[in-house]
Amino acid sequence: MKALKTILVIIAFLGTSAATSAQKTVVRVYPKHGTVVTTVNKPKVVVHKKTNFYFSDGVWYKTRGKKYVVCAAPTGIKVRRLPRARRVVVVNGRKLYKYKGIWYKKSGRHYVVLNV
Repeated sequence: MKALKTILVIIAFLGTSAATSAQKTVVRVYPKHGTVVTTVNKPKVVVHKKTNFYFSDGVWYKTRGKKYVVCAAPTGIKVRRLPRARRVVVVNGRKLYKYKGIWYKKSGRHYVVLNV
């Protein structure tokens, strides 16, 4: 009986330690172009060709009244920083950055959206 309790305690300990060390996968779903949202988390305002665009968490928005509409990143627009999850890719000897399907190149202190 004592050996059975010891075995059960060991199994319970191994089960909890395996569960705590299991890899956690975070899946983040981003909105599609044309999606209308009411709030945006700390948007950065970027003016491009006399139009205000809003950049937040790698997603580009335009305003429609008091709401935001998800839009494509306009080619040539500049941002100061990219999210940390960006990927560095070397294409034809050029160092480019990719985040959420949008390509950027470093130009001085800014990142410029490219059409690749």
